[in-house]
Amino acid sequence: MVLMELSVVPLGKGESVSAYVAQCVALIDQSGLDYQLNAMGTIVEGELPRVLSLAQQCVELMAQHSDRVTASIKLDYRKGASGRIAAKVASVQAKLDGN
Repeated sequence: MVLMELSVVPLGKGESVSAYVAQCVALIDQSGLDYQLNAMGTIVEGELPRVLSLAQQCVELMAQHSDRVTASIKLDYRKGASGRIAAKVASVQAKLDGN
């Protein structure tokens, strides 16, 4: 399984791009993959081909609104592991709590 952190932004659309981000998040939601939106991007969990395809779809969606799109993508592959969106945060929190 792969965790993908994704941020895709159409350039030249002003200071706020939340309306465009919402379109990408809707696309991610429709994919059926587990995801978590945060202030700087969206984390998606799934098999590598599916998350990469989803990233491509998000870029292509933003390209409908702008001739230039920037994307930041970070991948974390771990064989056999799933449910890591919450588990990774819980692991760090447990250590902060002294467990």
